[in-house]
Amino acid sequence: MADHMLGGMSRCRVPRDNSGWRTLEGVPATLPDGEPAPRDGSLPEAALYGLGSPPFGVYVHVPFCATRCGYCDFNTYTAGEIGSAASPESWLEGLRQELALAAKVLGTAPPADTVFVGGGTPSLLGAQGLAAVLDAVRENFGLAAGAEVTTESNPESTSPAFFAGIREAGYTRVSLGMQSAAPHVLRVLDRVHTPGRPVAAAQEARAAGFEHVNLDVIYGAPGERREDLRASLDAVIEAGADHVSAYALIVEDGTAMARKVRGGGLPAPDDDVLAADYELIDDLLGSAGLGWYEVSNWASSEPAQCRHNLGYWQGGDWWGAGPGAHSHVGGVRWWNVKHPARYGELLAAGESPAVGRELLNEEQRYFERVMLRLRLASGLAVDALDAAGRSEAHAAASDGLLDPVALRAGNAVLTDRGRLLADGVVRRLLA
Repeated sequence: MADHMLGGMSRCRVPRDNSGWRTLEGVPATLPDGEPAPRDGSLPEAALYGLGSPPFGVYVHVPFCATRCGYCDFNTYTAGEIGSAASPESWLEGLRQELALAAKVLGTAPPADTVFVGGGTPSLLGAQGLAAVLDAVRENFGLAAGAEVTTESNPESTSPAFFAGIREAGYTRVSLGMQSAAPHVLRVLDRVHTPGRPVAAAQEARAAGFEHVNLDVIYGAPGERREDLRASLDAVIEAGADHVSAYALIVEDGTAMARKVRGGGLPAPDDDVLAADYELIDDLLGSAGLGWYEVSNWASSEPAQCRHNLGYWQGGDWWGAGPGAHSHVGGVRWWNVKHPARYGELLAAGESPAVGRELLNEEQRYFERVMLRLRLASGLAVDALDAAGRSEAHAAASDGLLDPVALRAGNAVLTDRGRLLADGVVRRLLA
């Protein structure tokens, strides 16, 4: 899955530590360093000022998967890996306890404007389990009028009855992990769904009343040809999805794929191929009426954009519940213990599952504001940059990396070439 940006900093882009970012697809396998988190979960009083403006989100991390994909380094567990240490039932009880703790810590917590259930494979909970998750959010926070409520789903663990059930429960948006339509690419990625299933699942979701359906694509996998990627994009368009998340394959340390690449069994992704792939994705999706609104995300309209992820990119507040989930409120970021069994033990003992946190200083907040907002098609206000950053922005526009018209209007917006070199542009503005 990749539409979501990790609950806490799913599957849009997310901080793995203070210096690196990775694609959001659940919770990373490693947690950053930080100071110890209070056992009662309390936050500094100053962090609670202004809570609810900007919009408030809730992320729920489901740590269970039927199988482990070879490229995956997220905090997920198969039945064989977790054994009897934890179960969906014990996880759900822990989730209820954490959300109750969250409501207590936040005090007059605002109703959730967005909810994102990511993983892992949330659809393994079934419609009834996902309804229970949303009920727990409602009981502790409530939902704002017109709230966006998303769940990720593996196409193989969905059905017309599943989509009908979660639609009735109150979900408004579905994100399906497609990755590729080519059987040999799916095998390389260790994906277990059949190539045609994501398209069928998207159509079933539409038939169940879901107006907003996302499909994830991973490009640059070993052995993927240009015609394979084109076929995947044709399938996405055929499915009628109004949102697409497309991510270059990242070979993460510690994964089965990394071991194969290191041993010479698979080639590493080629940067030039990835750049050409990205241009093809942008061209084909654009021709089909889906425009980019974030470097790795395309939508058919503004209402089709993922509001939950926009909350991350725009520096909003959210509570991330579940093993390994990250949260951010008022400049304080914290993260939970990773293992579901330990997560449940702490909550059963009346303690917060948070294991560490950091109080972001102005320099860190400036860094993240530039890094995240520049990824958006709406851009970064030039006035938000310091003097050196403004000077570099004009230089980047001269180099064809930022739109000169937008810059004259007061916004730093990446050009098509700038999107290919986005990380480098960010470094220039922060130098």
